Amino acid sequence: MRETIPRFLIAGTGSGCGKTTVTAAVLRALVDRGTDAAGFKCGPDYIDPMFHSRITGTPCASLDPFFFSENTLRLLLAKSGLGRTVSVIEGVMGYYDGLGLGDECSTFSVARATRSPVVLVVNARGTALSALAVLRGFWDFRPDSGIRGVIFNGCSAMLYPRLAAAAAAEFGADVRPLGYLPPLPECSLESRHLGLVTADEVADLEKKLQLLSRQAEQSLDLDGLLELAGAAPEVDYDPLPLPPPGEKVRVAVARDAAFCFYYADSLDLLRLLGAELVPFSPMADRALPEEIDGLYLGGGYPELHTGALRGNRAMLRAVKAAVAEGLPVIAECGGFMYLTEAIGEAPMAGALPGRCFDAGRLTRFGYIRLQAERDNLLCPAGESIPAHEFHHWDCTASGTDFLAEKPGGRAWKAAVGTQTLYAGFPHFHFYANPAFAQRFYEACLKEKHRHGRD
Repeated sequence: MRETIPRFLIAGTGSGCGKTTVTAAVLRALVDRGTDAAGFKCGPDYIDPMFHSRITGTPCASLDPFFFSENTLRLLLAKSGLGRTVSVIEGVMGYYDGLGLGDECSTFSVARATRSPVVLVVNARGTALSALAVLRGFWDFRPDSGIRGVIFNGCSAMLYPRLAAAAAAEFGADVRPLGYLPPLPECSLESRHLGLVTADEVADLEKKLQLLSRQAEQSLDLDGLLELAGAAPEVDYDPLPLPPPGEKVRVAVARDAAFCFYYADSLDLLRLLGAELVPFSPMADRALPEEIDGLYLGGGYPELHTGALRGNRAMLRAVKAAVAEGLPVIAECGGFMYLTEAIGEAPMAGALPGRCFDAGRLTRFGYIRLQAERDNLLCPAGESIPAHEFHHWDCTASGTDFLAEKPGGRAWKAAVGTQTLYAGFPHFHFYANPAFAQRFYEACLKEKHRHGRD
């Protein structure tokens, strides 16, 4: 299939260069113009997509080259970008940063696989002509870098006209200067150990977004960005061989401040298979939703909300009973922590042995391939799925039913897998191996029939 998807990708020279701020400014300014914009994010990120979704009002799709084949990358781009005026893809880390010292699984690899024109964000603070040397290095580093435009971040209004003229003289039509953002300390976003704080935690987010939008209208070439997007080639992909939607099943999905890390397309795949997703709050609700056939406890920050979680004893008892009674359950990272005996000194559900503790640093973080050691809820023994871990907390009993192996070869046992349960620190995306989603759906359907529900 071939689809017209106007798009561009905002990449950075490295983490901290301002690409997230630039992306937020561009998206909000386009939305304020009345443009129907879609947001995308490269890499295994849950938090930046929350900001995209807050701005556009629609889910942000993840484009992760470790999780997905090139065909699936293009399919997911088309899935969320079809019919939209423009799709804006935010990169991750530096443009060429991938696995080890290679560019595999980098933002560059996403741009190449999706044939998306790239706008490079160059931090111009404290520089002048040297900013163009940085741009030249990135543009020349690969024979076809895909870089078609540049935005100078942290640049003064006085410097930009001269810098833009010098860029035009240096690169001609190959790289188009598309504006600048000045230093905007009033628009900075707070960080924590897993990246930015979530969008819902930024009390003055709307004010910051308004300031970014007004600045973008003044100093970014939004029309030029739209022209660049409109010149992007068509997106071609082959549909995945998914089964038609089946009988409806009801899956409860934890959604609150403690459990908010989900991939939008991953949940969509469950819906495509026949799942009705029913949100609930382990912090505030006193009981699980009625007549559910499955339970999904995603990641998040349960360690920041132990008071509310431990205080909701009725929910803790309900979840423990559901696991014991064989309800199909997926519990990723924070959801896994919730099922253990305790997070720090706070008692949790106790559906699984082990106590969670603050390791004081990132623990077993990065991309992995997760392979089943035994038949389980999601797959038979030997099956695998790309996944990732990124957490500061650990557990005295993290599970031994899967083998987690990093691309460099380091491996360890991870996660609990039974016929009705997946629980562990690794996160995954169902589009990385749709058979996992199908098996979970089938387990939920079996649960529904076991209770004789129509």
